[in-house]
Parts: sequence; structure tokens; C-alpha cells
Amino acid sequence: MDPKPPTSPAKPAQAKPAGAYRAVSGKPPTSSKPSMSSKPPNAGKPAGPGWLQRLLAHMPQLLPSSCALCGAAGRETLCAPCHKRFYTRQHRRCIQCAMPMPMPVSGKELRCGACLKDRPAFDATIVATDYFAPSDQLALALKFGGDLRLAPLLARLIFDASRRNPVPGSDVQLAMPSLLAPVPLGLSRLQERGFNQALEIAKPLSRMMEIPLNGRLLERKKETQAQSALPVGARARNVRSAFALPFAAMDQVRGLHVGIVDDVMTTGATLNEVAIVLKRHGARRVTNLVFARTLPT
Repeated sequence: MDPKPPTSPAKPAQAKPAGAYRAVSGKPPTSSKPSMSSKPPNAGKPAGPGWLQRLLAHMPQLLPSSCALCGAAGRETLCAPCHKRFYTRQHRRCIQCAMPMPMPVSGKELRCGACLKDRPAFDATIVATDYFAPSDQLALALKFGGDLRLAPLLARLIFDASRRNPVPGSDVQLAMPSLLAPVPLGLSRLQERGFNQALEIAKPLSRMMEIPLNGRLLERKKETQAQSALPVGARARNVRSAFALPFAAMDQVRGLHVGIVDDVMTTGATLNEVAIVLKRHGARRVTNLVFARTLPT
């Protein structure tokens, strides 16, 4: 048999001019060499420090949830009907201690008789609601039940209240703080509970209000009894000289408007003691940002 004629070598493909490639794709030509590795450029590198926080931030949208008050299924921690029913009513309040003022009062001196008679060290108080059912269950579930998913909800409700400017029932325009700080817990209470509910509320509130947060601005110098276990007259004595500024923070509040975050305000003794310490170190103004205000019995 005659041998087969030799096949002619394949002609090399002609490369397109770079200009023609860019005219079609808008990108420069890439190298035709195969990559030595199929891994993406960032493979093997540690994730950024905030990867866990970013993941947790999306968890409420990814997991089934229910309303913390009525139990209705949904993705929100508080359903729209409960929000409308319990958190859209706007009381006329004392601008200093946030106590409801039922009498028709207006003007710049929207203060209750108690604050006019014995003015607290803090200058203003913003609250989301009064401390009664069912709102009290949210505070209790966070503080004693350890339900940390409620902290962003409480922060959102405080943020909504801070945007009611001027104050309902008056023409008062409340200034917002330039720095936030939580009411600190004592070491033994923190170890027992595992978290500071005021700090857990302050973290998302800081992001919502776009105000920096210093979680260690204040410290509790001595362990105190739980205020809820004491009669009203003993609460001021219980927290007297209980708070201080660490040495490194003593010059950080001079001339500043500081916002103090807490879950519940009862008599205001704790917040007043905190304000005394801040004013002593030069704070220009102190505003309380609180979820619930206890009503007089």
C-alpha cells in the first residue's frame, strides 16, 4: 500500500490586534497562558476581621423569626401591627427626665415640677416607651433572659424616638450627642450575666445614629445592690460614688455632649450619678437614651 501523504502542519491562529479586541469588549487582551492555580486571588488569605459580624448581621433575614410580642411569624423581631399599636403614640414628656406630662404645656421650659424643684445633673432624656406591659417583657427578656436578638430592636425604637424633633407637645429642638457610652455593670454582675445589656443596645444604636461609641468610657468602681430590689429613697445612696472615668478617658469628655445608653430608667438615680461624674470631668451636656421609662405608682 502506498503510504499516506504527510499531513500539512496546522497553521497558527492569527492573534487579533489589541485595538480590535478592545473595540469589542472594552478590555485589554488577557494572557493565553494557563493559570498555575485554579484558586481565586484571595484564596488562603484570612478573612477580614469583620467577617463574623457581617455574617451575623444577615442572620435575621435568613432565618425564620417571629414577633417578640405577639408571636406572629415573619422576618421582623417586631411585627408592623405591634409597632403601630405600642410604639407610635407620642406622649408629652418632661424634656429632662422624660416623665409623661398630661397637662397641656408648651414652650421651651417643658419640665416637670420635680425637675424644676431639684434639677438633675443630666440635661435631657429620650425614651422609646413607658415601662408597662407588654414593653416591659422586651426589657426583661433581654436583661434576664439573655435574648440578645432584642438589643437591635430596642436600639431601633430608641433611634425612632430620637428623631421626634421637636419634642412632642412643644417647640423644643433637642441636640443629639457627639459621643455615646453605656451605663457600666460591675464585674461580678457582668460575669454572672455574661453581657451588659446597655452596651448591647448601644452598639447598634451607635451605627443607626452615626455617633461614635466608647464602651469603656465609664467604669463601676464598686458593686452595688440591684436598684429594683431597693426602696426609692435608698437608690440614690446605693449608687453614690459608684462610677468613675478611667484615667485614660478623663480628658476625653471635656466640652463634649455625651449620650448615656440604658435599658430602663426608674427613678433616674443611676443616670444622675453618671451625669455627675461626666460633668465633673468637663462634659458640656449629658443626654440619656433609654428604652423604657418607669411610671410613678
